[in-house]
Formats: sequence, structure tokens, C-alpha cells
Amino acid sequence: MCRYCDEPIPDPDDAVLVAHEGGNSGPGWNVWAHRVHADLVEPDPAAVRILARVLLVQAMRS
Repeated sequence: MCRYCDEPIPDPDDAVLVAHEGGNSGPGWNVWAHRVHADLVEPDPAAVRILARVLLVQAMRS
């Protein structure tokens, strides 16, 4: 499944690995997109928000 358009990717040569998402109770899974959509996939906004908070706290402590 393409992360950008939520459509199947029938041709393996058209699939591009864009990320890896960790699982809570397992190894996680790879995230794929069509070759033309690979540059359009954006990071998970929740993960970006959490990382920003962590970086702000670290910057304020130093």
C-alpha cells in the first residue's frame, strides 16, 4: 500500500521504501510508496511533535 495515496502497489519495481515504523509489541513494518509519491510522503505529525518537545526541553536545560 502506498502511504501517500492508500492504493496498492502492484509492480514491485514501482515501490520505494520511505520509512520504518516501530511496533509496540513487535519488530514494526516498512512503509512503502509509489515511486512518483515518494517525495510527497510527510513524516508522522505526532512523532515530529514529540521530538520537538524533547529537543526543546533539552535546549532549555543546557
